[in-house]
Amino acid sequence: MDIVDKSWKTQKKIEEKASKIGKGKYGRILKMARKPDIEEYKKTLTICILGILLIGGLGFLIYWLWSNVPDYLPFLI
Repeated sequence: MDIVDKSWKTQKKIEEKASKIGKGKYGRILKMARKPDIEEYKKTLTICILGILLIGGLGFLIYWLWSNVPDYLPFLI
């Protein structure tokens, strides 16, 4: 059995398992799903990148405050 036959056999197994998914309670959602066009993909990517930068910036700000602010507190008291 060569590599092409193995890959076709594996593909058929995957397709058989996938056909069973469509009959469950999430089947209607999977049938309605579609591939996003390039504009939807760009918007989603932009929002995800902004969220990652916001969370990373907030984490860095908290780290910076915890590491630098206690050094200045004795002078303020």
